[in-house]
Amino acid sequence: MIRYDALDALPVRGALPALGDALDGNGTAVLVAPPGTGKTTLVPLALAGLLGEGPARRVLVAEPRRIAARAAARRMAWLLGEKVGESVGFTVRGERVVGRHARVEVVTTGVLLQRVQRDPELAGVDVVVLDECHERHLDADTAAAFLWDVRETLRPELRLVAASATTDADGWARLLGGAPVVEAAGVSYPVEVVWAPPVRPVRPPHGMRVDPALLTHVAAVVRRALAERSGDVLCFLPGVGEIARVAGQLGALGAFGEVDVLQVHGRAPAAVQDAVLAPAQRRRVVLATSVAESSLTVPGVRVVVDSGLAREPRVDHARGLSALTTVRASQAAGRQRAGRAGREAPGTVYRCWVEAEDARLPRFPAPEIKVADLTAFALQAACWGDPDASGLALLDPPPGGAMTAARSVLTAVGAVDSAGRATERGLRLARLGLHPRLGRALADAAPAVGAERAAEVVALLSEEPPREYGDDLAAAVRAARRGGDGYGARWRAEVRRLRAAAAEFARPPGHGPLPRDVDGRSAGATEESVAGLVAALAFPERIAKRVTEADGGSYLMVSGTRAEVGQGTGLGGAPWIAIAVADRPVGTGHARVRLGAVVDEETARGAAGTLAEERDEVHWADGDVVARRVERLGAIELAVRPLKNADAAVVREALVEGLRQEGLGVLRWSPDAVVLRQRLAFLRLHLGEPWPDVSDDALYARVDEWLEPELGRARRRADLARIDAGQALTRLLPWASGDAARLDELAPERIAVPSGSRIRIGYDRPEQPVLAVKLQEMFGLQESPRVAGVPLLVHLLSPAGRPAAVTADLASFWKDGYKGVRAELRGRYPKHPWPEDPASAEPTRYTNARLRR
Repeated sequence: MIRYDALDALPVRGALPALGDALDGNGTAVLVAPPGTGKTTLVPLALAGLLGEGPARRVLVAEPRRIAARAAARRMAWLLGEKVGESVGFTVRGERVVGRHARVEVVTTGVLLQRVQRDPELAGVDVVVLDECHERHLDADTAAAFLWDVRETLRPELRLVAASATTDADGWARLLGGAPVVEAAGVSYPVEVVWAPPVRPVRPPHGMRVDPALLTHVAAVVRRALAERSGDVLCFLPGVGEIARVAGQLGALGAFGEVDVLQVHGRAPAAVQDAVLAPAQRRRVVLATSVAESSLTVPGVRVVVDSGLAREPRVDHARGLSALTTVRASQAAGRQRAGRAGREAPGTVYRCWVEAEDARLPRFPAPEIKVADLTAFALQAACWGDPDASGLALLDPPPGGAMTAARSVLTAVGAVDSAGRATERGLRLARLGLHPRLGRALADAAPAVGAERAAEVVALLSEEPPREYGDDLAAAVRAARRGGDGYGARWRAEVRRLRAAAAEFARPPGHGPLPRDVDGRSAGATEESVAGLVAALAFPERIAKRVTEADGGSYLMVSGTRAEVGQGTGLGGAPWIAIAVADRPVGTGHARVRLGAVVDEETARGAAGTLAEERDEVHWADGDVVARRVERLGAIELAVRPLKNADAAVVREALVEGLRQEGLGVLRWSPDAVVLRQRLAFLRLHLGEPWPDVSDDALYARVDEWLEPELGRARRRADLARIDAGQALTRLLPWASGDAARLDELAPERIAVPSGSRIRIGYDRPEQPVLAVKLQEMFGLQESPRVAGVPLLVHLLSPAGRPAAVTADLASFWKDGYKGVRAELRGRYPKHPWPEDPASAEPTRYTNARLRR
């Protein structure tokens, strides 16, 4: 019997006529309805004609999460007074409850994508409702784009509804061809905001790490909320690990029968999920991830405690690592969470951060297409016939760099060809409902080790296992087999599904990293070798070799990223490992292994065969040319041999690089060569062309002109040291213009002074060269000497060769400065002439006694 009383109480009922008109007229609509209005449950029933109004239609409802899909189907069946599977059913990965006469089917967006790929026309489906569009999950965005393609090209009668609590309605309306926007009024009660930041500062989240001090504070705020307010408490935390930690700190509440503490997340057992979604007899504290923001209605909640954190996917393309990471929840998420406290009555939200921080939070969560690993998306697009996704109707285009990285992975696993088009293998991988990496591992490992054993490892990698399973993949598989928890049950169901799917794949005889016996199982393969093979096939660029010995060693991945294993792990000390999950600790440049398996070198070579190469390497290292033949697996060196008779051109490039690294001082610079370079620098500064630029950068740029043929004959550093840099520099003189012949005229090495001496000019300061000469040798000279029109800076020396004065204007010095110098030095050097009028005196380089003779 249909529960009309419950249906009539849902506010979205008032929007149904407008929604019907929009679909009748345009075929598409955007439905904006606040949480709790019934958009997820009433709207599909009405569109299917199950409420006695309108024609009978088959409606497909897509939800972003399995828990939401099951809950929505149960709620709709309850409203109809039926069991799930009759008029309303659901399909999620590994579970299908849909009867022959079902008119509404709730699926996850991943299941919808698989269905559209297999049957683009969606035969028998009249309406598709994409629920919770505001969450911007990648599968949902992709499904919307594919469905719009279907409607535009194959089935113009297919009706599409984008439904959300809060969304970019205008953006979705444009995407769906100018779809009308239908808004439903909600019934919301006031929610008081209580700011409850930690007393002491806590460390910001990084990767998957959350400061334990914050979790302790959240538990304390939950206790405070229980004491200050009535009703159930819904507490938002970023992940399963944080939920478990806070639940442990709240354990005493349940132990004494005061409050039930429940944990809600995607891995929670179905019985727990059902208990959370049903009215309770006792007061409850529900610890939940963001799954409870909008997809689920938890009855009885009057209080929300918000940690302010969420988990989002991120990819570190530089290190080849992709994983969930902890971020500050957006303002939109904060409003959604707070709204949970006011669904049934006035409520309160306790926010565990400072009010001033709220305005600095991002307005909306980042669209997954902007930040996530796009390998699976790229395969979906390739299978759809649009490899670069340029023709898809998407709110945000995929980033070019992420698509390039994704296409590289797909090419490596044989899923796409050189043009990016899906291969037959790629089409089959896409149908597995797995990430292409895991699909490749299942396809290639099953013939070698058996479908059952390969499926066990792939199933464990397809969903993050509990942390208590440890970081050793083989041990984690054994723990999953023993596990009686919700994860273990889902894992076993996924193993069954994957075991059947693996039968689609066959490998050419004799192909595979491990030897096979007649029934397709590896000969004597251990659980460790099976886990290692699967992990290596899935993540070949994360195969790693130990490079240090301390504390079990650090490892170098094929990708070039360094990684470390935890102490006490079964992975420590293994020469080779395959890393399935890794993150990067705060303040470090290396990765930390969260889940991996031991492999041997043969498996490593087989799994990462496309990344193997043997090449000649000639480069400058450790102060000399290094020439060697190297066998590599990506960044890992497998074997190295000295390379004799390396190509001269390559050696020359290494020598030039050596000059850049070590500097031109590697060459032989005689004193004359140094002076020549200084003279040329002087002329370049003051006269410009055609005199050459002899700065380091300029000489590197013209190395072909001045260091050949000596450089071409050199093979090592010692050969460079024998090259006469001064002789080489003469090649840069302006011989063609004839100016080279004027070098000694314009920038002479020495200059004649009044005494007749030829004194060397110092060009080490090209702005103004220096002439250091004894004062008595300059008597009678009225103007400072010049070279290339530039007055020399004259250092007038005492008879002992020490500077007595510095001037660029001799006439001024003789007039004003000489008297002081004469008074100071005449008594100290009485044997040398100190005339009163030096401007008219006879210059000399001799003493008085020599002059008298």
